[in-house]
Amino acid sequence: MSDKTSIVILAAGKGTRLKMEVPKPLAPLEDRTLVDFVIDAAKDLGDIYLVTGHQKELVEDHFQKNWSSLGAKFVNQKEQLGTGHAVRTYFEQNNSANTYEYTIIACADTPLITKEVLESLTREIKNGFDAVCASFVLKKPQGYGRIVRGEKGFKIVEQKDASIEEQSICEVNSGLYIFKTSYLKEHIFDLDTNNNSGEFYLTDTCKINKNVKALTFEDQDLFLGVNDLYQLAVAGIRLRKRNMMELLQKGVRVIDPSHTFISTTKIGVGSLLYPNVYIDSQSIIGKNVTIEPGCFIKNSTIEDGVHLKAYTYITDSIVRASAKVGPMSQLRPGSDIGEGSKLGNFVEVKKSVIAKNSSISHLSYVGDAEIGSNVNIGCGFITCNYDGANKHKTIIGDGAFIGSDCQMIAPIEIGESAYVGSGSTINQNVPSEAFAIARQRQVTKEGMAKKFIKKK
Repeated sequence: MSDKTSIVILAAGKGTRLKMEVPKPLAPLEDRTLVDFVIDAAKDLGDIYLVTGHQKELVEDHFQKNWSSLGAKFVNQKEQLGTGHAVRTYFEQNNSANTYEYTIIACADTPLITKEVLESLTREIKNGFDAVCASFVLKKPQGYGRIVRGEKGFKIVEQKDASIEEQSICEVNSGLYIFKTSYLKEHIFDLDTNNNSGEFYLTDTCKINKNVKALTFEDQDLFLGVNDLYQLAVAGIRLRKRNMMELLQKGVRVIDPSHTFISTTKIGVGSLLYPNVYIDSQSIIGKNVTIEPGCFIKNSTIEDGVHLKAYTYITDSIVRASAKVGPMSQLRPGSDIGEGSKLGNFVEVKKSVIAKNSSISHLSYVGDAEIGSNVNIGCGFITCNYDGANKHKTIIGDGAFIGSDCQMIAPIEIGESAYVGSGSTINQNVPSEAFAIARQRQVTKEGMAKKFIKKK
């Protein structure tokens, strides 16, 4: 991490128009928050500082839980008096601010910002400028500050302060800047509130005839700001579209991109995704994986050649190579499904390891278990793992056969190559290669059925 650049993220906003209980930087987007995307784009370029304000404890706690390795520092903007005031507060409260050659200023509500954009600004300022502002062109620039260019330098005029002539300008300010720190400090304390908003504008540090530049980007989506729920939804759509394009270009087949919700690009070549699949940003999908409609995958690893059948729900789990899961199965946290194994319809697994080439095909619950390789488990199997106070483990050895409608009263251990007869409730350990059955002898009474069959 460079010690020459600081990245100051303005994260003090309340976000009233979002109508959420959380502060604006923590508005949820995909499986993260708005500020997470900005931090992710900036984290490799310098030291991160967050200017916090509204519900600052929540913002700072979120950072410490999710980005503690970055060692960010916080600046508290007690009053929100504009972007210029936020940056002034950064200098007033941070003795290290002057030690950086460059200072990047970014907004916490711009989740489509990329590392490449920040690198472009960094390269440009090193061409000898004192400040570089990212700009873009809008056909209808209502609400944006206008870029007014001079023969040298430029100024930014906010919508409320713009003349009719200035309002006709289509090049607008993105709110993303890089400054030589010495230039920024020289001008940030000269700002005033002589404008229609009564705020300290950071934009007033950019002036005509100064050595500053507006760098225009063609893709306006990069700078989408989120101020309301509609813009939040649009940001999600565009993030997913960006991910989808990357996946398609590297050889992932997606049958209907508009109805597939992917937050990760870690999906291997040759994989096939059907409509209405959801995969979060923390998941990793291998090569040649087939994921049928309605599957939900969160914080999980799906290895090469796996087939996930329709409406399978997977959380915090691993499915190893060439396994088959579903349809309508659930893997709860801590599940590890072995190579080549098969879980069928309505099978639920929780905090269990299933070794390679084992089969649990129908209507079963496996919780807190260790199941060996080449085990066959029949329909209606249950591990009775909870006694009302504590969870207990079921262990089934390699090559065992468990008949249909069996219950294991944990803690219990079934040895290798053991056989448990159908309909058994097992509450004692079964040695390897033993046969166990636990059910009453059938009793048949001739002619008695008429006592129990009721007729209309």
